[in-house]
Amino acid sequence: MIAIAGAKGGCGKTITTLGLTEGFARTGTPAIAIDADRQLPNVHVTGGVDREPTLAALTAETDVRSVAQVSPRTSRAGIVPAPEPSQKLDFESVLGRVEADSIQTVVDCPSGAGPDVVEPLSAADGVIVVTTDSERSLTAAETTVEMARRLGVRVLGTVVNRCEEVPTEVESWVDVPVLGVVPEAESPLTDEDTTAAYEEIVETLQTRNATDRTPPAYDDELLPTGIDTLDRRLGGGLAPGSVVALTAEPASQSEQLLYEATAPRGTLYLTTERSTANVRRAIETTSVETGNPTIRHVEGTEVLEDAVEIIGKLPDGATLVIDLVDVLERDDRRAYVSFLNDLKDRMVETDGVAVLHCLDGPGRPENRTATIHAVDAVFELRTRESGVGTAVEHYLSVPKFRPESTFTETIELTFDGVEAMALETNQNGN
Repeated sequence: MIAIAGAKGGCGKTITTLGLTEGFARTGTPAIAIDADRQLPNVHVTGGVDREPTLAALTAETDVRSVAQVSPRTSRAGIVPAPEPSQKLDFESVLGRVEADSIQTVVDCPSGAGPDVVEPLSAADGVIVVTTDSERSLTAAETTVEMARRLGVRVLGTVVNRCEEVPTEVESWVDVPVLGVVPEAESPLTDEDTTAAYEEIVETLQTRNATDRTPPAYDDELLPTGIDTLDRRLGGGLAPGSVVALTAEPASQSEQLLYEATAPRGTLYLTTERSTANVRRAIETTSVETGNPTIRHVEGTEVLEDAVEIIGKLPDGATLVIDLVDVLERDDRRAYVSFLNDLKDRMVETDGVAVLHCLDGPGRPENRTATIHAVDAVFELRTRESGVGTAVEHYLSVPKFRPESTFTETIELTFDGVEAMALETNQNGN
């Protein structure tokens, strides 16, 4: 999900949203433009579609494709107008439901830097900042970049609108690549030069995404965990369809292993306690190698149902991280066991790998036994400190590993580039 933002009104956010959406569609990726500006909705006007239905029509049982109207210019592009100003809507929750593995979503954010922008911006996986070459627009764009970084949203780059060349000020921005320059045109959604510019931006985004997520070489029949030494011992990684429990004490650094698990391939990171912004910030600042996961937050009384809905959109060959699974384990036992069975079926169906983060210690959920029984492997992280002033040591044991019964030796691993961790296994390995 890509957010299109810019603090200065009139910089061309709506045109950029539609131009990129239709650029994705013309180059083979179905895409949907979503208007998140309920105070000044304009995507439906510029896009040439009706005011209804709006994003408010999307429910947990509704597919976004049934709400979207087809663009009059490109049949594989859809447009979803913003809800009415009077309609209350949790954008982060609603936008989390529109994702589908085969559809690119592009969200037009409101102008400015207030609360109305924070909601849709926080729900996105990355943001493209739009600017013109005017001084006010450039200053506003820098404000948007700073806001995105405070929220922990990845800045994909900038699109310079209605220009022929990149302004000097933009070239000096740190870690904000220029994705493209779009020339001025009377009808930018149909003009040959502007539509070509949008398609070039799409190609740049797709190339960078593919580069970011290219996995290292490994056994074609196994999926790497992201921990190189462990993967070598496993012969390349885990079998597709595997579900793993990572158990650890609250004071351990087990999250670092979760972050490493995002590196080999596309990952859906489902967080139940921390916000999406906090998880994204932690991944971006960690010292271990990571990927660029899609992060979604689930909470409330329908947490199991929400998790099932999101997992149902998991693409093939992906990694699923659930952090923490403790929240799900506290649900009704029958419902939770049903969830575990559905999860295993989904991982087998998609040939992916799931990692369930479980905290040990006092107060652990009663349904933990169901988790340990259902998973294919258990990785147990233990922390040991010999005394005051000594280094903290981390040990990863494998008390359960169904595929192999001869997993006996100890393997030393580099945990975070500073501390060492050893991998221990029991004699039976199961």
